Amino acid sequence: MKKVLTIAGSDSTGGAGLEADLKTFEEYGVFGFASITSIVTMDPKTGWSHEVTELPAELLLKQLISAFAGADMAALKTGMMGNDANILAAVDFLDKQQVENIVVDPVIACKGTAQILQPEVVTAIKKYLLPLATITTPNLVEAGILAELGDLTNLTDMKKAARAIWQQGAKNVVIKGGHRLGSDKAIDLFYDGAEFVTFENELYQTDFNHGAGCTFAAAVTAGLAKGAPMKRAVAMAKQFVAAAIKEGVQINPYVGHVWHGAYNKAQKRMEAIQ
Repeated sequence: MKKVLTIAGSDSTGGAGLEADLKTFEEYGVFGFASITSIVTMDPKTGWSHEVTELPAELLLKQLISAFAGADMAALKTGMMGNDANILAAVDFLDKQQVENIVVDPVIACKGTAQILQPEVVTAIKKYLLPLATITTPNLVEAGILAELGDLTNLTDMKKAARAIWQQGAKNVVIKGGHRLGSDKAIDLFYDGAEFVTFENELYQTDFNHGAGCTFAAAVTAGLAKGAPMKRAVAMAKQFVAAAIKEGVQINPYVGHVWHGAYNKAQKRMEAIQ
């Protein structure tokens, strides 16, 4: 069984972050490890306001050492890193490892809050993480920030952003369009430095989509770990997360999560991806 690692924050409600990653890894049939960078909590007494508690870089490093004590990782993904010290610690550690597939999900803000993480985090993602990325998976907001293009509202904007992010070092880029694109389809744009490929399917009108971005990136990671070619891994991840969104469930009065088991639960057996 392939080993796969997520370096990410913990979502106390279980829908996003490393919890989403591990659930996705399990569905794909890979063995998941987690190194925690931060813990996200939500307070129902204050309108479900988010709080991010960062873990120290020294503790992150201990987790990484533990996770890598054994067979090589077939792939890993990064999510919310919490602060620039965690990014630097992770990059320094990974420089000494040999991981063929690194998926960078450049988490800049929590869903449901306009709180942008520190500017130094964005700078560190661009300077240190993106050059390591086999592929990066920003949403429209994140892509606009990374590419310094502001709001992206159409496919032309997405292409400009994808080029800019690719030029920062990521070998492949996929920008998730989602509902912000204003289309009646869920459109994602893939770019490998040579060609653009659009992936689209039905856009589900639902509020039960918490964790969709993390789940998509984790699915790409697991697909690459099992030997899928890049565009195949992205296409499968889109199918996987579409099913998860369609079967989303309300968890509490404030949030609804994607259902990570939906793709396989619906008897849509995953095709061989080797």
